[in-house]
Amino acid sequence: MHMADALVSPAVAGTMYAVSAGTAVYAVKKIKPEDLDKKVPMMGVMGAFVFAAQMINFTIPGTGSSGHLCGGMLLSAILGPHAGFLTMIAILAIQSLMFADGGLLALGCNVWNMAFYGCFVGGGLIWRGMTGKKLTKGRITAASIIGCMLSLQLGAFSVTIETLISGITELPFSVFLSVMQPIHLAIGLVEGLITAAVLVFVGEARPETLSTYPSTLGKDGCMSRRKMVGALAASALLIGGAVSLFASGNPDGLEWSMEKVAGTAELSASGMLHQMAEKLQGITALLPDYGFQTLESAVGTSFSGIVGGMIVLAVCLLLCLAIKRLKHTGADKGNTGNEQN
Repeated sequence: MHMADALVSPAVAGTMYAVSAGTAVYAVKKIKPEDLDKKVPMMGVMGAFVFAAQMINFTIPGTGSSGHLCGGMLLSAILGPHAGFLTMIAILAIQSLMFADGGLLALGCNVWNMAFYGCFVGGGLIWRGMTGKKLTKGRITAASIIGCMLSLQLGAFSVTIETLISGITELPFSVFLSVMQPIHLAIGLVEGLITAAVLVFVGEARPETLSTYPSTLGKDGCMSRRKMVGALAASALLIGGAVSLFASGNPDGLEWSMEKVAGTAELSASGMLHQMAEKLQGITALLPDYGFQTLESAVGTSFSGIVGGMIVLAVCLLLCLAIKRLKHTGADKGNTGNEQN
């Protein structure tokens, strides 16, 4: 569901940048300092895991389309909605800057469509509301499926609204909506099943890692926290470096919908800001489309999956440490002010 720059006008792009940035500031403020120590390794590892998982497009049978994990709900169920949202921003920004996956101008839209709904609706409302204090396999599975399906429906609807307001005449609203919603319903179902599988594993390995696990209960998982984190990190490496080679070549839900409506998945825009964004992305995107331009595609895909995951891991760790330092600095200033008074 990564939108290209040609799908949004500068006004819509600017508005969504502002809305997404405001939500990010809110998320930083809501993260509790005492939770950061636990989230430092998990933000990095889960960020790398979701990045790798997004490289795996799975075929939607009978449609000619494919889909991939968005990951917002998965991150939110483990990290909480606020840390999950910030992790998703890091993933989407790296995808756009380094791999030209999603436009720079459209980044604010992509953050809202893919991160906000997954983290705050799927993870914040559905996950917390349906799992409560009873994290059974059935509840985890049901919450994952419903949360992912709802999140993708809202994200797909937002894409159609953004293109409508942007004046993209090649994609008439009613027709575009009629193909976007059903295909993303199917994609959401598959994402829900994948999300449930990961969360059931985490729940059995270290149940206290799940964001809604009651602090009053014991920590009786089947493996140590270090082993669980190591397993997730190894999975991210394996998915990005090897499994990504077997991803479906079919167009994703957005591209498929555009082809159905406009006859092409690549529209053009000639505005000054669009041209500037394209030039900037041409400079920053060292591995466009997750590969080298001069080497065999398999080598480039594996390299992109491994290196991209490592970059996301590092950025998420640095982001978490920066937030931790910001929180402690703010607390120190507050204590100094109280002492002076």
